[in-house]
Amino acid sequence: MRRDFEEPVRPRSEQVVGRDELLRRAREQLSRGGSLLLHGPPGIGKSTVLRAMAAEYAESARTVLRCSATESESHLPFLALVDLLGLVADEVANALPAPQQAALEAALTGRAESSLHQDGLALRLAVLSVLRALAAKGPVLLVADDLQWLDAPSAELLGFAARRLGGMPVRMLGAVRTGTEPKEQEHDPYLRAYPPEALALRLTPLSRPQVSELLVVRGYTGLRRSTLRDIHHTSGGNPLFALELARALAESPTPPRPGEPLPVPTSLRALVLSRLELLSTEARQTLLVASAGARPTQTLLGSAGRTNAEAEVALAASLGLVAAPGPDTQGPDGQEGAVRFAHPLVSAALYAQATPQERRAAHAALSTVASDPIERARHLALATTGTDERVAARLSEAAALARDRGAPSVAAQLGLLAARHTPPDGGPGADERRLKSAEDALTSGEIDLAREVARDILDRATDAAVRVRAWMVVIDSAGQAMADVEAVFPQALADAGEDPRLLALVRYQLAWRALLVEGETAKGREEAAHAARLAAVAGDRSTELMALSFQAQMETLMGHPAAPATLEKALAEPQDLRVACDHNGAGATRFRWQIMSDQLTEARTTITRLLGEVRRRGMVESEVHFLRGLAETELRSGHCARALDLAHESLRLARDTGIGEAAGNMFTSLAEAAGGDVHRALVLAGDAVRRAEDDGDLIYLSRALGALGHAQLVAGDAAGTVQSLRRARELEQGLGIFDPARGRWHGDLAEALVLIGEPAEAQDVITATREHAVRLRRAGVLAVLDRAEALVKAAAGQYEAAAQQLTSAQDRLAQLGYGLEEARAALALARLRAEQSGHGSYDEAARLFRRCKAVPWLRQLETASVAADPPADASAVAPESLLPHLDRLASTERQVAGLVLEGATNREIAAHLFISVKTVEATLTRVYRKLGIRSRVDIVRLAAGQRRGE
Repeated sequence: MRRDFEEPVRPRSEQVVGRDELLRRAREQLSRGGSLLLHGPPGIGKSTVLRAMAAEYAESARTVLRCSATESESHLPFLALVDLLGLVADEVANALPAPQQAALEAALTGRAESSLHQDGLALRLAVLSVLRALAAKGPVLLVADDLQWLDAPSAELLGFAARRLGGMPVRMLGAVRTGTEPKEQEHDPYLRAYPPEALALRLTPLSRPQVSELLVVRGYTGLRRSTLRDIHHTSGGNPLFALELARALAESPTPPRPGEPLPVPTSLRALVLSRLELLSTEARQTLLVASAGARPTQTLLGSAGRTNAEAEVALAASLGLVAAPGPDTQGPDGQEGAVRFAHPLVSAALYAQATPQERRAAHAALSTVASDPIERARHLALATTGTDERVAARLSEAAALARDRGAPSVAAQLGLLAARHTPPDGGPGADERRLKSAEDALTSGEIDLAREVARDILDRATDAAVRVRAWMVVIDSAGQAMADVEAVFPQALADAGEDPRLLALVRYQLAWRALLVEGETAKGREEAAHAARLAAVAGDRSTELMALSFQAQMETLMGHPAAPATLEKALAEPQDLRVACDHNGAGATRFRWQIMSDQLTEARTTITRLLGEVRRRGMVESEVHFLRGLAETELRSGHCARALDLAHESLRLARDTGIGEAAGNMFTSLAEAAGGDVHRALVLAGDAVRRAEDDGDLIYLSRALGALGHAQLVAGDAAGTVQSLRRARELEQGLGIFDPARGRWHGDLAEALVLIGEPAEAQDVITATREHAVRLRRAGVLAVLDRAEALVKAAAGQYEAAAQQLTSAQDRLAQLGYGLEEARAALALARLRAEQSGHGSYDEAARLFRRCKAVPWLRQLETASVAADPPADASAVAPESLLPHLDRLASTERQVAGLVLEGATNREIAAHLFISVKTVEATLTRVYRKLGIRSRVDIVRLAAGQRRGE
């Protein structure tokens, strides 16, 4: 995180005793812009230190966000999110995209009309966007206490945002309960909700002198040394326990004599219960109801039958059991009179001391008055013993509501409760409800829970449909590591038996296995076709459409003649709207077919419509893919700047969501090589290759190698291009991928082979690729191959034939709308003519590259132009030649111009002057403006002209 916080003035807090070293380390971490996690056992002083540090650093932050969870709240989704963002979301919400606005509003208000059940990523991105917007206005300090009771959706959202706020002035300061005995890495799960490199500090027990100092600071003076020793021993150095023991001693009419044990139990629970004796039975019952509630208020307690709640809560506050009412004690929807226990352990002790009958009565009272339907259902479940279909149905409805709110982890918990209350002879079976819970857990990323529930179902379920769906959960929980669940497929097939609907589900998974594990496109096609036929027989249109789409994708990659017909089947009515706009659905398959078939206008229309639809639905995963698809369309059309913008937008979204980042790197590399910075293109493509190799993903590796080879070609590394693209060719041949329009790297390979002196191999590549391109009618590929073949002819001295072929290729590429490829043909033609005559004009190529905004190619063009038409006496050009012009330039501008004249690249200039490449680019822009020129080539010409006396 960026250090934008000022060092605060640090007043000594009387609340913090014995923590000097811990505070020093904490301040060092926070002062450099880092985040901090405090952890330790109950009562050890985490909240005290947290409050002190928050008070110190709040003044240096523009925005302070706070939340503090309780155990009874942990099952309700987004309560912590409401605490954190409820009062600030309106400040920036209008700047969010509509799906994110809708998702955030639904989470903060509890309304269920959100589309989050379609894609919960919209809410994640909304929270991330809000934090980024707040940080853009000034430093943000986020303070979160009792993270162990944070509701799971809020915790996941915090972690999602924290991992993606690098470079922003946001600090997190939190506390979490861990065990009394230190356990290695016990706090690690909570660090997942923190930015990288956050510091975790454990609070340890206080020494005896420190306990003594604490008691004096809190007003417990005059205690004998033996008594202080006993307090320290009994409390174990726990500050809260020590204070409670001292309180009990102060309130005891007969203090213990020296050597006698303290007249109180050694646990905080017992200590709390001794104070409860000062309350009436009715008051204790009121506090029990409050301890059972999620967000208890005095109004809620009154509605639950606690008619004297206000007076009873006031008495409890005087005894230190609950916090005294204040301006910040507001409940849901801004209600006054929220009941907050002095410490969560007080609430826990109250609840633990109650009898089962008393607890059920408290939950029964709350089941009819709680404002949230999810909370009402949970209370109903906890008030009910045994099985009850009415309760189970209510819990299932609550699970569906949580699912709609984008809280599948809550839905999973409610689903398990529903299963527990389902009678053996009820409606939907318990296993069906457990299975839905497992699917919810899978959606929420709780993979272990999903697998555990699914395996539990498989241990005893006999229903074939339930078992097959459970096997699907097991397979999905393996993610990309499908090889780890090899043994599952035979068992799933056996359970499916002859049922076509169940077999379709298994065969569709086998199609993905064939592609991802075995790298066999033909087998994947066969399995998908089989799945589609089975689903059609069973009337399962959704599975049929997904299988047909997968089959069409495989056939397209293979160059199979059945691909168009299969695609038509996938696009036929009736359609499932969700499948139609899914990134693995028929709409996406049609777009891929169109762009591979040179139908750029149609492809743009298709992908634009799909992108709009998934944005409307909040389907962020598909949005990542379709943004990349639109970027590809623009790149093919020669709109390099637009393609680069879209590629970066897709990559940002991929990194924010964790979806397809490797593929995003691969395509952004292509866009950078066309319209950005070739060095960035090389880095991105190299990363994509490494990721694919690490994952063993041969399908994706060939695409990544294609991007790397292209970036190497643009960078002038022909040998590297050949090495990368030979690997890509070998891979695709082994995988059975024969459509050259898939990666379109074949022309680059042939061109690079010519450059390294291998024209014969270049011709072999052209001939073999042309065979498939002619069969599949890939006009764009054929034109690029002709461009490459012209270079082979030129290498053999057939200049006239080469020029004719280049002219023809350029015209055909222009007709097809491939602006960048047209410009590359014009550049090749200009180079050819320069080789023939010793000089040539690059004006046409420059015009086309400028139209495309193809920055890296324009730089190549500058080099070629200088080589073709060098300034007179160029060898004598030296930085001193610019001296008459340098008076117009600042010091750094003069240095940059001089290094340009020496032939240094922008990156070399940056390294030499210890500045960034962007600074070099900005400086050159100023140099051009001051000298009245347009490019670095003009600097050379200006110097040469000055030397000749022009």
